[in-house]
Order: sequence, then C-alpha cells, then structure tokens
Amino acid sequence: MNLFTLFYTIVATLLYVVALPLLILFSFKKKYLDSLPARFFLWGNSPMLPNGIWIHSCSFGEAKAIKPLMDLIPQDLLRLTTTTQTGFNEIKKHTAQSRYLPYESLLFGWMRPQKALIVMEAELWYLLFFLARSKGAKTILINARMSDRSYPKYLKLRWLYRKIFEQIDRVYAQTIDDKIRLEALGAERVAVIGNIKFVDIPKPTREMKKPDGLLVVAGSTHDREEELILKAFIKLRSTQADAKLIIAPRHPERFEKVGRLITQYAKDGGWSYSRYADSETLENDLTLIDSLGELVNIYSISDIVILGGAFEPIGGHNAAEVAQFGCKIISGKHYFNQRDIFAGIEGITIVANGELATALIDHDKLPTTKIVTEVDLSSVVEFLHEEQPH
Repeated sequence: MNLFTLFYTIVATLLYVVALPLLILFSFKKKYLDSLPARFFLWGNSPMLPNGIWIHSCSFGEAKAIKPLMDLIPQDLLRLTTTTQTGFNEIKKHTAQSRYLPYESLLFGWMRPQKALIVMEAELWYLLFFLARSKGAKTILINARMSDRSYPKYLKLRWLYRKIFEQIDRVYAQTIDDKIRLEALGAERVAVIGNIKFVDIPKPTREMKKPDGLLVVAGSTHDREEELILKAFIKLRSTQADAKLIIAPRHPERFEKVGRLITQYAKDGGWSYSRYADSETLENDLTLIDSLGELVNIYSISDIVILGGAFEPIGGHNAAEVAQFGCKIISGKHYFNQRDIFAGIEGITIVANGELATALIDHDKLPTTKIVTEVDLSSVVEFLHEEQPH
C-alpha cells in the first residue's frame, strides 16, 4: 500500500467513526432501513462471488440505464452494486449477485477479485478503484460526464481526482466537452461513446387513444409546479377551448394533494375533471394521472409535454422518454441534472416560469423534438475481452 492510499484510508476510517452515531440513528428511518445497515454495517450484505464483471451504479436512474450493457455480459458473470434502496430494487431483478456498495473502509474485507469493475458516471471513490485494480480487475468509468455546474468544484480538488484517475484503466465519456474536462482532472485513455441512457429508452406498454383537441401533458411534476402549470393552462384555454391538460406528479405520495388542487381549479374554471385510476379516460378538461407506469404511454399521444422538475430547482427529468415521440417539449431552466440528456435532443424549448403561458399560447411556433445523439458500446465490450492492462 502506497503512502497516499494509507493516508486516504486513515481519513476515510476516521470519518466513518465520527459519523457512526448519525449512521445508527438514520438506520432506523424507513427511507434508509435497508440501505444504511447494508452499506455501513454489512448487515445482510455478503460479498459477491469472485471472477465476474462488476457494474456499479449509484441510484435508480443509473441502475435502469445500465441494462443495455448488462445485456452484453453473460448472466453468470454479472455482479451488480448500488447505493440506494430504489437502485437495489432495480438491480436485483437481473441477478442474485446484487448488493449494496459498502462504505470505502469496509471494502478491504468485503471485496472479492473480479475480472472487471465498471462504474457509472461520477462515482469516483478512490478505494473502490484501487482495491478492485489491485485484485486484478480492469477498471472502467462509463457514461462519464462533467457538467458546467460541477466542473469548477472538481477542479478545486484536482489533486485528489488525479490520484483516482490513476486507478482507472479506461474512461468512456458522453461528449467531447466531458472528455476535455475529465482529461483536465487527470483522466487518461478517454474515449467518447455517447450517453448510454439513450440506448434503452422506455417504450410504450400499450396503445392509447388520443382524445380530441390539443393534448398538453405535465409530466413528473413537483410541488409548486402544478399550480404554475394550471395558471398557464387557464390562459391557453382562453385562446384554445379544445385544449386538455393531463398532470402526472412525480411522487405517488403527492397524488392526494395535487388532486385537491386540480379539483379547485376545475371548479373555478367550470371544467370537467377526473382521476385516471377511477375512470381510465383522458377525455376530460383536466386529468390527474394517479397510476404508475402509464406516463410513457401518454407521452406517445401528446402534442405538448411540459416536463417537470425544472421549474423548481430539482434538476429536471429524462426528456428522452418524451423526445422519442417527436412531440413538443417545454422545460424550465433548472434542468442541471439532465444536461447530458438535453444535449442529445434537438428542439427542447427552455422558458422562465413567467414565460410558460406565452409558450403554450404560441405553441404553433414551438419546434418538435428529435434525439440526435448516437451511442456505441462496442469499444467497451472490446476492452473487456482484451488482455489485462496491468
């Protein structure tokens, strides 16, 4: 073990000890009931079988995005880890060799030798790469990105990331800009292959009948966004009487609250309103989607989609699910977690909150959207079959 690794391990262990009281406390919260005990105390989190191909993804979205890569790997070699409950629920669908990723200091006794370690996006943990590599694994960072928002923060710790990238054999970046920034942080052997999230976009599960009139869908909305959209819709209806609005909140626990809000607007406007779970119709003026798994089906028949999560500082949501149908997309300005996706789509209209009503009224001037990025995973597979680089 070199001096830097020893120092890093001591610091990581001290942080773990200091955080123990909070970790124990939070382990009893419902949200972390499974993930924290597994990650920080190895509770029910036994080591994976050795000699496989290990893919680590942070959360639910990334866990879903890695499926095209998993499909290229023999099932008996598949080893998967994640850090969140929702991520774990997704990866365990694919193999019994699915685990929560332990905290770095616990990896020493937990990690088994693997043929390769593939890490998604920005999970840059030094000991994860160092230990995997020291046990003979090829180490790969895939779908790597470095956003405008994150890059200045990473630059301040360039000395640390240079050490981390020394332990990574190959980096596969989403764009040329990402490649340049990653190389400035110390990454070597960087190739641009596109964004893996465009490979396996969720498809409709059934065909739906489009109602008459202009169909506006507010998808994956958050608190305060629904009221903003409803107010903009009032102005649209004053110019287009056949417009219909469908609202699909991001989180099921908000269905009741949003339902009450829509009920009030429907009453004030003299509009018809229904909850989809009750009627399974989209013919009313206002409809609340309070059923899971229907949104991509509804996107397929939409004229305009107002994509939630970006009119408040949430970070945005996956516009590729909408753009595959070529409909018009309106987004707020706070899409900072989705810049990689937005960069691969042509025609998204970005507006300030106060401009939403105008964009809706002038919808004839809005461009349709098109996915313009390409993804090539062949170089990743080729590297997995090459002789060990070290």
